[in-house]
Amino acid sequence: MVTTVQIDNELKERLNRLKIHPRESYNDLIARLIDSYSPEVASRESLIETIEILSDPEMLSGIARGLEDVRAGRTKTLDQITRELG
Repeated sequence: MVTTVQIDNELKERLNRLKIHPRESYNDLIARLIDSYSPEVASRESLIETIEILSDPEMLSGIARGLEDVRAGRTKTLDQITRELG
């Protein structure tokens, strides 16, 4: 049985970027994404990443400096950075 599903152009472009090759069907792509997703794995990976960050004093120091910069107003907008970089 075949079903038609409507998606907007933005989502279609995002799906296109996830394809392994241009001829991969959307059916195969969606099946691959669903098969590879597991809430348990996603949660475990997130926990591991958090532990890695908390275990890295240099990274924690960098985060603290970044937060202090934000509180002190030492930030730039994306437009400002784009103009500076040309």
